[in-house]
Amino acid sequence: MNDPMLLLVIILFVAAVAVTLSKKIGLGAILGLLLTGIIIGPYTPGQIILKEHVDQILHISEFGIVLLLFIIGLEMQPKRLWSMRRMVFGLGSLQILLSGAAIGGYFYLFGYAMNAAIIIGLTMALSSTAFVIQILQDHNEFSSEHGRIGFAILLMQDLAIVPLLALVPLLSDKIAVLPDDSPMWMQTLSVIGALLVVIVFGRYGVPWLLNRMARKGYRESFSLFVMFAVVLAAYIMDHFGLSMALGAFIMGMMLSTSKYGFQIHASVESAKSLLMSLFFISVGMSIDFATLAQSPFYFISHVAVILLLKIIILFLLSLLFGTSKEAATKVAFLLCQGGEFGFVLFGVAKAFGVIDDATFIVGIGIISVSMAFTPSLYALGCRLTRKMTADDIDTDALKPADAAHSAKVVVAGYGDTGYVLAQMLQDSAIPHIVIEKNPEIVKKAQKAGIPAYFGDITDPKLLNVIGVEQAQMVIVSIDHSASALKAVTTIRSLYPMVKILARVLDMDLKDRLLEAGANWVVIETLESSLHIGAEALKVLGVADDEVSELVDSLRKDEMMTPTEVSEEQEAELMAETEALIQTDTDFELPQEDEPTAPQGAEQRPKAG
Repeated sequence: MNDPMLLLVIILFVAAVAVTLSKKIGLGAILGLLLTGIIIGPYTPGQIILKEHVDQILHISEFGIVLLLFIIGLEMQPKRLWSMRRMVFGLGSLQILLSGAAIGGYFYLFGYAMNAAIIIGLTMALSSTAFVIQILQDHNEFSSEHGRIGFAILLMQDLAIVPLLALVPLLSDKIAVLPDDSPMWMQTLSVIGALLVVIVFGRYGVPWLLNRMARKGYRESFSLFVMFAVVLAAYIMDHFGLSMALGAFIMGMMLSTSKYGFQIHASVESAKSLLMSLFFISVGMSIDFATLAQSPFYFISHVAVILLLKIIILFLLSLLFGTSKEAATKVAFLLCQGGEFGFVLFGVAKAFGVIDDATFIVGIGIISVSMAFTPSLYALGCRLTRKMTADDIDTDALKPADAAHSAKVVVAGYGDTGYVLAQMLQDSAIPHIVIEKNPEIVKKAQKAGIPAYFGDITDPKLLNVIGVEQAQMVIVSIDHSASALKAVTTIRSLYPMVKILARVLDMDLKDRLLEAGANWVVIETLESSLHIGAEALKVLGVADDEVSELVDSLRKDEMMTPTEVSEEQEAELMAETEALIQTDTDFELPQEDEPTAPQGAEQRPKAG
């Protein structure tokens, strides 16, 4: 089939059905995408996708890995990377060498030539960055102990791609004709120069240009320039013989300290997700079951031995480097598969005659099948970990810490009200972030120690990046009425369980915000007027009790909705609010089925 549009229709339809069924039975999206590739691939009856299309799709989709490494770089500041040097260069290097030696020795004893066994062993020692990072992100475990260790090993594996590619011609009986016959010192200087260009441009040039675009509000230009920066970094590295993914990672790391980090992430998230899905589909297409079925026992034994050897070596090395037994178990089962760069290494080895066609097919099959088993193997590792630690965990002791860690508030807008809110949250030790569209305001907030970031709170991709679904509350404090309404509508439609507190300047927007999905609406002009009036009455000699009663009466008359609150509930909430402001206790939301509205706030009527 050669009709591109029809191919696209078939791929998307099969992927949508397969991923839905896979997630429904608890296997995850990745296995659904692999199954899609197997169903429509060139090695299944019907041959919907021809063999020549598989290589093209795989080549295009590999850019998804580039974007993935760029996003990882955004989350990895240079100081953090330097603090990981022991794990990256120590644990990572030993893992490649020991796993390569063990697997290579197995294939040598199995009858393969020494040069073929070496390249097979080192290639199989690599793991899949795409699968591992995707699984960590899906489980929100990238910052966990095993997530950090796994990433350190993967980073060293990416750095090892260049020397491994250079090793292939040395193991070949053919005469290698290298495209660049310049002196080694000149090649080294070229590589160093390329790295410096990417570092300097990413550290100074890109933030300067993004700042100009953000000031002008050129959102499309902002996103396009981010993609340009990633592609440029990947191209420069590739041109000088380095990994494209490494170039993207460096560019991301240079931008990791930028106040535009969240918006940059949101700008590439959609393209990354699409290309990564395409990559997993192309991996499924690459499995030649007919050829592998000719010697099923040998193929299955190869897969089992490689997985077992890598699990043992990863587990022991992780323990040697001071990792906990639980994290070492998870790392071992998470990184035991083959890696996508193995496709490249086996292709080069085949071109140089280091391995034959049959070995190439078996090697690609082992990598693909081991990738397919990764989610199940990781789930097995997690179950083993839970079983090992079940008797050692004091769940009651963990609950307060977990609750404090999960408490988070997202403040949209950093005007006068946002400034006060952020200060109150910071003084109360409540984890929070501020999202603001004005880059100059973000800069001032960051100088004041406020965790403020540039971004558009109405952007669904940004909401996903900052993890709104895990927030206990979103406070919309935006002066522009249309933007505030759009923000509430977007958040409510995407995250129906998130509590939303909106603040408006006058009463005109109150009902529309409640209809859009705000749980509470505070009218700033009403509250300020009541406060001014109360102070004036006290100065004029009216008793405090009478003033409080009058203010409460006026507030109820102006603000009360059909869902009224009792005086007991109101008094209780007032006490909780004052305690929250005056103390540093942990932040908790009301636990009733229908949340109690803060004083001066309009509560959204019950649906239906």
